Amino acid sequence: MKLYYSPGACSLSPHIVLQELGLPYTPVLASTKSHKLQDGTDFYTINPLGYVPLLELDDGKRLHEGPAIVQYLADQAPDKKLAPANGTWERYKLQEWLTFIGTELHKSFSPLFNPASTDDVKNGARERITGRLQFVENELAGKQYLMGEQFTVADAYLFTVTNWAKLTGVDLSGFPNLNQYRERVGARPAVVSAMKAEGLIK
Repeated sequence: MKLYYSPGACSLSPHIVLQELGLPYTPVLASTKSHKLQDGTDFYTINPLGYVPLLELDDGKRLHEGPAIVQYLADQAPDKKLAPANGTWERYKLQEWLTFIGTELHKSFSPLFNPASTDDVKNGARERITGRLQFVENELAGKQYLMGEQFTVADAYLFTVTNWAKLTGVDLSGFPNLNQYRERVGARPAVVSAMKAEGLIK
């Protein structure tokens, strides 16, 4: 398998999942700015959408969209329990979290990375994110992870997205449950390995 990624982008989520699962893969750096690979290949010829992550299987099949990729990966090693079994109530709860993180958090950060966004737009985005994070804060009360005691692919995604807070001026100081959770997730060996591989930590 190949994982096309860009350091610190949402592709960190499947990168963490691959490390957690111990599956063999090749990381391929794809710049989100130049949309080129290190050998000069136009990334649009591989993914017409031009963004990461993209997972390419050994038979040439390709998956884009992080929530789909991480579920596919988790299902390759079900004994690791990074996703509940398909068809169970717990699997739908996992999908609920992945959808919430993707639509309510991930996309709300987009204006904060856009140089064309006005201060009003950015302030509005921070306000929306803070409101959504309050929901997460409440849900994390008394839990180790989003789904309870078991780390899942949703945790890899939430950790990745909340990593952007410092870069974009989103204040997390009022969320003690979230901050403790982030410390817990950030200390996992697979998370440390993925972040080192992307040059995010030394």
